[in-house]
Amino acid sequence: MSEAPDLPDGYEFSADTARVDVDRVHGWLSTDAYWAIGRSREKHEQAMASSINFGVYATASGEQVAYARVVTDRALFAWLADVYVDPSVRGKGVGTAFVGRIRDHLRPFGLRRMLLATEDAHGVYEKLGFRPLDRPDQWMAHPFE
Repeated sequence: MSEAPDLPDGYEFSADTARVDVDRVHGWLSTDAYWAIGRSREKHEQAMASSINFGVYATASGEQVAYARVVTDRALFAWLADVYVDPSVRGKGVGTAFVGRIRDHLRPFGLRRMLLATEDAHGVYEKLGFRPLDRPDQWMAHPFE
């Protein structure tokens, strides 16, 4: 599989959780992300604490412009979640490059697969090697809600 595309000039990738602007990310997710509308700050922080957190930052200002997290056992499986790109930088290639960098960051773990769920960004993920489940009939979910 190919390397991740480069981030556009002026942006940098980081896997440093300490850099995450928790207020900004919680605001994005709880008010603008269809899958997380109304998520409490407490739940968001709990999810972050149990995940590998990633961000993209404007190099000039340090402002965070994208966020994602991965839940993984660091051996076989990963779930890519909460991928969000600020509307001001959408369409510039930030999202595709970001997810590619996350994929490449996880590659040394030797994972068997990484899953995600999306309603509207299939094209972004397909560019990076994601595809529909070969056997969706084998997968099940247990909703607690």
